[in-house]
Amino acid sequence: MYDNILVPVVFDEDHDTESSLKLAKTLAGKGGKITLLHVIETVPNYVLSYIPPEFLSESRKAVAGSLEDMAAKLPDATGEVVHGHPSRAITEWAKVNRADLIILASHRPGMQDLLLGSTASHVVRHAPCAVHVIR
Repeated sequence: MYDNILVPVVFDEDHDTESSLKLAKTLAGKGGKITLLHVIETVPNYVLSYIPPEFLSESRKAVAGSLEDMAAKLPDATGEVVHGHPSRAITEWAKVNRADLIILASHRPGMQDLLLGSTASHVVRHAPCAVHVIR
């Protein structure tokens, strides 16, 4: 069993969040901690002038609320929102917070993933701990 599980959460239909949460609940040891993490990609400066100032803060609040709702259904779970590049933010969070498992949902790869790489493949290659990828 694991003591500190990280579950990155993406709010789109291509990722199976429910399976990730169920597995985290199963694999968490007695007293194990589960963190649901959502990464908000950094918006380029040239785009910021086109976005209303309150949009980003309201989006962050909405995401944080959704994560907390998910976390309430799990034992000893919390939600956290960070900014940055998803794969780097996930691996950095796992390193800094000493996660011992990352449970990551992955969408089915398309041609763009074969050419550019995907978040899941980057996390698998660079994570400081075990990674369980759900397809």
